Amino acid sequence: MKKLKLILKKSKEIIGHAGAIYACITKGDYIYTGSSDKYLTRWRISDGSQDKFAIKFNHSVYAMNITKEEFLVVGLSNGALHFFDINKRKEIKFYTQHKKGIFSIEYNLIRDHIYVADADGNLSVWESDGRKLLIYLPLGCGKVRSIDIFNDGSYFALACQDGNIRVFESEYFNEVSKIYAHKEGASSLLFHPLNNNQLISGGKDALLKLWDWRSGKELKSIAAHNYAIYRISSIKNGELIVTASRDKNIKLWDSSLNILRRIDYKQGGHNHSVNDLCTINENTFVSCSDDKRIIVWNL
Repeated sequence: MKKLKLILKKSKEIIGHAGAIYACITKGDYIYTGSSDKYLTRWRISDGSQDKFAIKFNHSVYAMNITKEEFLVVGLSNGALHFFDINKRKEIKFYTQHKKGIFSIEYNLIRDHIYVADADGNLSVWESDGRKLLIYLPLGCGKVRSIDIFNDGSYFALACQDGNIRVFESEYFNEVSKIYAHKEGASSLLFHPLNNNQLISGGKDALLKLWDWRSGKELKSIAAHNYAIYRISSIKNGELIVTASRDKNIKLWDSSLNILRRIDYKQGGHNHSVNDLCTINENTFVSCSDDKRIIVWNL
């Protein structure tokens, strides 16, 4: 993709939270966001208006995900884990398995499992409806800020504060690969959408790296941002990689990790840390930030 053909426009800006926004996810016609104001809120993608669906917690919302059965899984700053039935607007399960903040929740569609990781380096795996804890692994690796799942659901990877990326197989939950990736801590990762052997990682060191995750070989290292890279995502059928950082910037890369575009405050972006990204479709994604704003971007 040629750089001159890349036109990214801000489709809409949504303001409504009273605190930093830590997490976002899209499902159907809605964007769900979680904030330090202790609210999980739902917004209409079409016009950015707030929906009546909102949940007030006693602690900040750090992470969330939604299963195919329309169960909403929410992790809080105190380690509380909540399961909600969206259609019935009813809480179905509540757990205190984790004792520290839950920083990442991912859903494995193939296995129908939920992966939950916290600030103490603990990983729990649940049935998607929250009825059963399948395994609890105290990894002792510090904060796990990001989880990503291999495209066929057979593996999942963790970005760990001790600098390692840990890859597990999803049937028996055995660790199959461990890569020392970022000396100040790994903070984000993405299995490459176009190459099954590659994995992209971001660190607190602001480096973006490309790995052969099966062998552990480093293929590329880029000084991508000024501060920690908090999220790595993709759009355009994997042809474009998107990164979000504590340095307030969003950057777009081609599939070989060549820089294509930087979005900062002067281009209508955020003026504080960009904490999360989520995809609406192959041409549209959402960013959220400490600046209390939700921005919808269209390619």
